[in-house]
Amino acid sequence: MTGETVVTDVRPAHRFDPAPLEAWLTGRLPGFTPPLRVRQFEGGHSNPTFLLEAGDRRWVMRKKPPGVLLPSAHQVGREFTVLKALQGSDVPVPAVRLHCEDPSVVGAEFFIMDWVKGRILLDPLLSDQAPAERGVLYEDFIRVLARLHAVDLRAAGLEDYGRPGNYYQRQIGRWIKQYQLSETEDIEDMRRLMDWLPANIPADDQVTLVHGDYSIRNCMVHPTEPRIVAVLDWELSTIGHPYADVAYTTLFQMGDTPQADIAALGIPGQQAMLDRYIAVSGRPPPADWTFYKVFVLFRIAAINQGVYKRGLDGNAASDQFALVLPSVRRHAARAWALVEGAGD
Repeated sequence: MTGETVVTDVRPAHRFDPAPLEAWLTGRLPGFTPPLRVRQFEGGHSNPTFLLEAGDRRWVMRKKPPGVLLPSAHQVGREFTVLKALQGSDVPVPAVRLHCEDPSVVGAEFFIMDWVKGRILLDPLLSDQAPAERGVLYEDFIRVLARLHAVDLRAAGLEDYGRPGNYYQRQIGRWIKQYQLSETEDIEDMRRLMDWLPANIPADDQVTLVHGDYSIRNCMVHPTEPRIVAVLDWELSTIGHPYADVAYTTLFQMGDTPQADIAALGIPGQQAMLDRYIAVSGRPPPADWTFYKVFVLFRIAAINQGVYKRGLDGNAASDQFALVLPSVRRHAARAWALVEGAGD
């Protein structure tokens, strides 16, 4: 990928009358002067994201998608809460400006944040980057994650952002329920995982802020330098277990690309990512690294099943929703292979 963010006209399923939004922003959003222009960022399958332009100023709006939504999904209010709490912290995030729960403005709850100049690198193998820059960027990527997990929850006002303890018990229960609500076919590996995961939760119960979707594609990279300037897409964030995030950073490596080929690109492999995180965070190594990898594969399978079901219902944030169904089967199969000791 080139790193350019693609902005298009608002998709038909997500269109709304911009006039009420323009009126609502006037006098509320500093620096905003009508007229308002609204376009939509392409990509992503969850909360639709829009570029707002007025004169030479830009902002970004995240809103809930239209239609009937799964319980506890698309919590843009939580995104606003955590982003506001992290303003001025060691975690780079966009400045948030406004939050609105009144559906009469754009049809659903939304929030406004500053537009950040930078690159979105959708290819986690960073094929368009020089090998030396790949390694430097992933080092910064892991450093930012360690800083995220070091956030003092009480000082940030996030001690009530989620229930402390029993993170995996609650997460596994949540994603089993979400998957069952959006299930469109019987996948044997998913059934096996729904039995295996609750019975194999590690005793380790560390508690930190977790992002829930921490990947290179959910970070804004500096326009010219290999460093993170903003962490985006906090919809799945909560108080939880740090190794859920760490395992998720290696999700793209649990695919068809051999570890040797990944290393040849200058990108740290799964074990190297884990080792670097342990080194910069000072946390003890996980007792059962396999469990954490199995969980993230199961969760992404459940998430993608929800994306596919929303697409069938006409509410997807992208026309590419049909492409995720094979990934549900693929992630489930890889997770079960790890359980049986046949995967890496």
